[in-house]
Amino acid sequence: KKKKKKKKKKKKNTKLANKLDQLLEIHQFKDYCPNGLQIEGRQEVQKIILGVTANQALIDIAVIQKADAILVHHGFFWKGETENIVGMKYKRIKALIENGINLYAYHLPLDVHTQFGNNTHLAKLLGIIDRRPLEPWNKRSVGRVGKFSEALTST
Repeated sequence: KKKKKKKKKKKKNTKLANKLDQLLEIHQFKDYCPNGLQIEGRQEVQKIILGVTANQALIDIAVIQKADAILVHHGFFWKGETENIVGMKYKRIKALIENGINLYAYHLPLDVHTQFGNNTHLAKLLGIIDRRPLEPWNKRSVGRVGKFSEALTST
């Protein structure tokens, strides 16, 4: 008998966006940029590259790796920046579109999330205890505060 080759699971790009949007509760935020699927690429997503910023180096790696998607903290289309798609922004967006790469970006939701957020994970990695929101009255506080179990020196 021939063994059936197990197919790798692929997600539709909109299903992945919906899953991330719900998981990170994007509806709770008024942000400086759009959160979610910012640039639509191919419909099926199997290989994804993760990074902090959608810079040219990360996009180039995604192209070389034949990624279907990039998930970042800092994407495109920030309030206050020019809406014109020229220069560096044009080059980045062109590379994504020409290579069918989806760009998912989540800014404040990744700062704040109490389970998956940047601040939560950094505090855990540093061994910070008694972690709580920097602004106790604000459920969506961007900062976290805590303490070390033992004092550290700065050198």
